[in-house]
Amino acid sequence: MNGDVRYLREERKSSFNISVELAGGHKSEKQMKSIANKEGQKRRWRMGSLLEMDIKDFCFGADRIPPPLSVIAAAKVASLTLPPPSTVTNASDSACLPTFLFSNGLKLQGTYVLLRYIGRVANLYGQDPLESSQIDQWLEYTPVLSVGSEFENACSYIDNFLQTRTFLVGYSLSIADIAIWSGLAGTGLRWESCRKSKKFPNVVRWFNSIFDEYSEALNEVMSTYVGKKGPVKPAAAKPKGQQVVSGDNPEKGKASSKPSSEVDLPEAEIGKVCLRFAPEPSGYLHIGHSKAALLNQYFAQRYQGRLIVRFDDTNPSKESNEFVDNLLKDIETLGIKYETITHTSDYFPQLMEMAENLICQGKAYVDDTPREQMQKERMDGIESKCRSNSVAENLKLWKEMIAGSERGLQCCVRGKLDMQDPNKSLRDPVYYRCNPVPHHRIGSKYKIYPTYDFACPFVDSFEGITHALRSSEYHDRNAQYDRIQADMGLRKVHLYEFSRLNMVYTILSKRHLRWFVENGKVDGWDDARFPTVQGIVRRGLKVEALVQFILEQGASKNLNLMEWDKLWTINKKIIDPVCPRHTAVIEEHRVPLTLTNGPKQPFVQIIPRHKKHEGAGEKATTYTNRIWVDHADAELISVNEEITLMDWGNAIVKEIEKDQNGKVTHLSGVLHLEGSVKTTKLKLTWLSDTSELVNLTLVDFDYLITKKKLEEGESFQDVLNPFTKKETAALGDSNMRNLKRGEILQLERKGYFRCDVPFVRPSKPVVLFAIPDGRQATSLK
Repeated sequence: MNGDVRYLREERKSSFNISVELAGGHKSEKQMKSIANKEGQKRRWRMGSLLEMDIKDFCFGADRIPPPLSVIAAAKVASLTLPPPSTVTNASDSACLPTFLFSNGLKLQGTYVLLRYIGRVANLYGQDPLESSQIDQWLEYTPVLSVGSEFENACSYIDNFLQTRTFLVGYSLSIADIAIWSGLAGTGLRWESCRKSKKFPNVVRWFNSIFDEYSEALNEVMSTYVGKKGPVKPAAAKPKGQQVVSGDNPEKGKASSKPSSEVDLPEAEIGKVCLRFAPEPSGYLHIGHSKAALLNQYFAQRYQGRLIVRFDDTNPSKESNEFVDNLLKDIETLGIKYETITHTSDYFPQLMEMAENLICQGKAYVDDTPREQMQKERMDGIESKCRSNSVAENLKLWKEMIAGSERGLQCCVRGKLDMQDPNKSLRDPVYYRCNPVPHHRIGSKYKIYPTYDFACPFVDSFEGITHALRSSEYHDRNAQYDRIQADMGLRKVHLYEFSRLNMVYTILSKRHLRWFVENGKVDGWDDARFPTVQGIVRRGLKVEALVQFILEQGASKNLNLMEWDKLWTINKKIIDPVCPRHTAVIEEHRVPLTLTNGPKQPFVQIIPRHKKHEGAGEKATTYTNRIWVDHADAELISVNEEITLMDWGNAIVKEIEKDQNGKVTHLSGVLHLEGSVKTTKLKLTWLSDTSELVNLTLVDFDYLITKKKLEEGESFQDVLNPFTKKETAALGDSNMRNLKRGEILQLERKGYFRCDVPFVRPSKPVVLFAIPDGRQATSLK
């Protein structure tokens, strides 16, 4: 055991010491990365033949250390063919360390040094510096698994951490996962016993998921280097009720044996998947769009593919640069990593050419039927009188549309599909419409614009999209998408449908949300009552909570109506351990408490802003013989009752004064600091009566509508909530002058708040938005 611990200490030291014997090593790394970028492998610096040939030897100590299982496993997962490993005996301590020797003389030593090297080369070392640092933390934690007395504690810690996560860091496999996985697998029967007992269900689920995706490589490693302890056979363990999108083996036909939330994209190949997130710039991103964005990112990372952000800007009447700018801001807030940004308007010339080709082929025609009549004919399956127009007549009207003439404005282009199809989306859908409104991006160049149904299948195929993720609301139009793509003669794009995210008491239609903005029912698209990303973040939601909430649902097709309480409960678990504590007293009817034996001269003590989190800093608390307490608390106190003043001690209330209506107006008492806080019923917050107190406005919110779910055809305007915002004046401790906008805090015994307007001057209140905690009633009635 002593030798093992000594080795572990040496390994930790070695992880910070890279022995580079040639000064050109770093330069070579940059050159190789540049080559990879030029080949179009941005952010995916993958293993190539050049790197495989570079490693001349791989060795590790034979006697004093176990095989570097994590290094071997990482190399296998990254498809790096290492030379047959050799062992070193009777050598110095440094020579016993796992070593890569390169053909140019460069040498790397140490388990975690080699892991980081593989991670950087194979894109397993995080998406940004923060994720890389988090991975480093896990690498330093890994040795605990090999210390017998700490094994179960470590498993418990990892199990809690993985409760709402698919991977240890970020949303894709990293060398942190490989290191911890190898550390567990390397303990052999000890870990196998834990797996069978189901004592750590989240770790088991995560362990099995990694094995399932990389079973061939990991089984080979285990059977070769762990001997009788392997190979590993995955146990079918999954926590009851757990829904986590997991990294399963993307092979066709395997999804049937998995939980509904663990799915594969059809015919997806590692390294060849290309997806797109395509918002329309007609509003801000809301929580429903967030699910689409995060699922696209999840699958792009899982299959080591590409993600494109495309603005579907085909309707100039609704779109603006403001929405484009704020969508980009929201995408950044969500942490979406994309390769490039495109616009459907980039392809307007090609789309017009395609429409004209379809007209010439007799697969589309120009129709001047009035819109209401056209809609009725489509519902009844009646063919338009224009369906039999000659190609020449259609082209003549098409040119009128392009010119935006009075005649052209009466027309649209429709696809000639099937007016008798039971699926009404196939009944000659509209492909092009006239619109004289200038486009926010390209001005008045065009008078015609493609519909989403026409542009989307074209641009998806043209941009190389392999899989288009669409929410279930598009289900009936999937057949239309496939038919239009086939008529265009383009490469087929696989559609994958996931359930739309629906929230109780919530409107997610951008058209309806726009109504609230335009009619002054809210303060803007970032209003804290709105389900937009900016709205819920302004309300106090951490993005980490939103990501966990959405990824827990996975890519299931099952329709569901989600409660906000679940999201806010996740949020509370994130903010509570770290947010600072402050004190406030409601200003209305606040009651003074005079302590006759209290300090004659005020004094100040410095205490922690959070008793269990040093990072929250400190605050100054003033103690005087006259303090303020909330009226609601004062009404609960009896004469001669001993109470606890939080962060001070006990006091005994001797006198209670009331007005003619029976309301408490003044309390008198004495400090009893030697009293026990365990014996008191009331633990009260308080503030010293000083001129340093800060004026506050506490703002609480309610839902915009009063019905959990709108029925088909029901108008949201019939169920508007008349009372959705409540402001309460309060006084806060002097430390709240230093709050920054966006800072989250807890007001003791009042809940969690986000600072929306910080301190500017004494006459202007600090504005704090109440953050739901998943338990408190939200109704303001």
